[in-house]
Amino acid sequence: MENQLFPVFFKLNRLHVLVVGGGNIGLEKANAILQNCAESNITIVSLDFLPELEDIARQFPNVELVRKPFSCGDLLGKDLVIAATNDKTLNYTVWEKAKGAKVLINVADTPELCDFYLGSIVQKGNLKIAISTNGKSPTVAKRLKQVLQEAIPDALDEVLQKLHIIRDKLKGDFAAKVKQLNNITDVLVKPEKENA
Repeated sequence: MENQLFPVFFKLNRLHVLVVGGGNIGLEKANAILQNCAESNITIVSLDFLPELEDIARQFPNVELVRKPFSCGDLLGKDLVIAATNDKTLNYTVWEKAKGAKVLINVADTPELCDFYLGSIVQKGNLKIAISTNGKSPTVAKRLKQVLQEAIPDALDEVLQKLHIIRDKLKGDFAAKVKQLNNITDVLVKPEKENA
């Protein structure tokens, strides 16, 4: 079956994320969210928390640790949920409650219970590329991330900044602007002999 996922980039600073689990999986998910948006609003519910999660909560004012068992009320006001425990029964319960509350959920390491996946991310300034293997192989996604991270120059963000300025200065309708930007960026795709 082909990958039928629809890539979406959430504005995490406008959403409230619930992470259930204060162990290694919860830490991994919280770090992934914060690496993409340091202003993310995250509530982490667990009976116990790794010291690293307690450090994160001290460092990021929008991260709240709630020391208690998960309950339905934890879903109120949340936009996304991540079940991040190593307890499959608890993860399933979180999934059931999230579905009942119509909140999108990701259950760690259980693709069939996920409404969305946290893909591997390559970021160079404003450029962000998400890689998905449709839940088939996180290892392949991780390797592709490493390849792209090395292959895409850091200076590409400077190109994006300059093209943004140019785009704002272009006149005409959308089609005219696209044509002008295509002409400007043609140099990026021509073979080197033509560019020399």
